[in-house]
Amino acid sequence: MEKILIPLLDNELAPRFDLAADVLVVSLIRETSAMGRVEEMVTVLEDPSAEAMCRLAVKAGVQTVICAGIEKEFFDFLEWKGIRVLDDICGPVDVILEAYLGGRLATGQSYY
Repeated sequence: MEKILIPLLDNELAPRFDLAADVLVVSLIRETSAMGRVEEMVTVLEDPSAEAMCRLAVKAGVQTVICAGIEKEFFDFLEWKGIRVLDDICGPVDVILEAYLGGRLATGQSYY
């Protein structure tokens, strides 16, 4: 099972990693079908901060963070913890998640 963390602003990626209060954690469960099954859970952080977001990512066992903007310090921390960070991405979450599942998502893409 793979877990993905996405900071939210309504139904889009939040413009900043450290200011998002709502966080979507997606669990990809591979079954016998090609795409597998997707489970989603939205968590609301009591105090939005990069530290709280990093703690959540580590505690939840996230493998990938997809975000629009993240400070280098927190980018480096997540990578050091073995969490891949796809940064500088913007657009609606559903479109971005479909691109990720299709293997087409890369750093620096806009989906507007």
